[in-house]
Amino acid sequence: MNQFINAKETLVTDAIDGLIETSGGALTRLDGYPHIKVVCRSDWDRSKVALISGGGSGHEPAHAGFVGVGMLTAAVCGEVFASPSVDAVLAGILAVTGPMGCLLVVKNYTGDRLNYGLAAERARAFGLKVSMVVVDDDIALPHLPQPRGVAGTLFVHKIAGALAESGADLDTVTDAAKAAITDMASIGMSLDTCTVPGSVKEVRIASGKAELGLGIHGEAGVEQVAFEGAKKAMDQVLKKLSSRLEEGSHVAILNNLGSTTPLEMSVLAHELVASKRAKNISHIIGPAPMMTSLDMHGFSISILPLNPKNKSHLELPLALPAWPGMNKIAAARLQPLPDGLSPIKPIPSSNPKTRALLEQCCDLLIAAENDLNILDAKSGDGDTGSTLAGAARAMKGSLDLLPLADLTQLFRAIGDELSQTMGGSSGVILAIFFGATGDACANGKPIPKALLAALERISQVGGAVKGDRTMIDALEPALQALPDGIARAASQAREGATQTASMGRAKAGRASYVPEENLIGHKDPGAEAVARLFEGLAKSI
Repeated sequence: MNQFINAKETLVTDAIDGLIETSGGALTRLDGYPHIKVVCRSDWDRSKVALISGGGSGHEPAHAGFVGVGMLTAAVCGEVFASPSVDAVLAGILAVTGPMGCLLVVKNYTGDRLNYGLAAERARAFGLKVSMVVVDDDIALPHLPQPRGVAGTLFVHKIAGALAESGADLDTVTDAAKAAITDMASIGMSLDTCTVPGSVKEVRIASGKAELGLGIHGEAGVEQVAFEGAKKAMDQVLKKLSSRLEEGSHVAILNNLGSTTPLEMSVLAHELVASKRAKNISHIIGPAPMMTSLDMHGFSISILPLNPKNKSHLELPLALPAWPGMNKIAAARLQPLPDGLSPIKPIPSSNPKTRALLEQCCDLLIAAENDLNILDAKSGDGDTGSTLAGAARAMKGSLDLLPLADLTQLFRAIGDELSQTMGGSSGVILAIFFGATGDACANGKPIPKALLAALERISQVGGAVKGDRTMIDALEPALQALPDGIARAASQAREGATQTASMGRAKAGRASYVPEENLIGHKDPGAEAVARLFEGLAKSI
């Protein structure tokens, strides 16, 4: 797998330098490369309790991305998924610890516990006050004697960081961190494992499956479950946390494990809010990538009961780009559509023959969805089939509301329907086309001429003409042949669609940005949709 790195040996140091160079001067590092990789606050004056965390890299923005006012004083970074050395941790402690002492926040992995623990002992030998807490929030493996530390660590960073910033002493900061660790719980789910630079990716999760409870280093989870969409995935994760959510108000961290898209994360956020299992989750942090696992395609949820003290610490705003802040969950707010946007609703009327024709057109487009998406992927974004099929499904659901007995009003109503239900440029073009057909019919033109007049209208508005490699290459010859019968129109549409496969340059639409080698040999998906529509109608008439 290609990755935007130079070499795995310099990956972490290059990334740290990039973080520091773009921090606006807020961050600095110790001069100990490559073995000592410690990121520090530039403004630190040792007058308060220092807060240090870290561990293996690959979890960005954790941990260095949370170094700043109100969170970490320093982050000690190891290589990818590898604990930093004792000397690196000790260097971090010595660099930032003053008379108030420091707290080490360590995730519950053997290497981290040993290296941070020994570094703490050596720092104490220098006369420094050092305490250490171990985060063990992962509940995926309930019988594990040493539960892993995962994204719940961020609760500790924020609560302890807020207290330290306020001037609290080391005991107070440590006690608050321990209380949060005791009360929190986390679990994650992923559709794929992660890709460690320089290593062969482990293909462990089968297609159609998701892994529940896997670790942030790609460790196997508690079980593989059938993947049935975001709603079911969220329910499976919340079910594991349900015993912790029975009473009182809670805050949840919705964490992106690496490569889950923002669109997916928002869907997951919606399913969390809508779930009955989450009725006691009143606040949320995220969705955002906070403690990732390289490019893992998954998410995790961490929960913590909210009391007045930790609520005040968690909601305290920070100037850290990586921290999304805590927000109260609320129902989606709605406001009415502006006046003039909603079209005047036509008076419904019945015409069984027209209804059957429209249903057939819709069914033909729905049946072609997958084929058109595959074809569109050659020259566009692979959604032509889904766009047309989605509009067709919406149209079928609205047939009872259409003026089927009045063709002039029907064409206009179809245009209005498409303007609301069909996305992309195709939806606009077809909405104009059917609206213009209705206008032409109202002016006394018969349907074949009205359709041609509408075609001229969309060419004027959209700028595409025959030969530009669009749906017009099939639609224009089909409409011109329509007076000779539907079979002749279908033949001409097919010929026009076929010709688009030999056009190496598109002059309109998204395909106009695609190089010739991606177009030659592949028909334009819009033209293919027109051809299939006419062919399907011809077969049934």
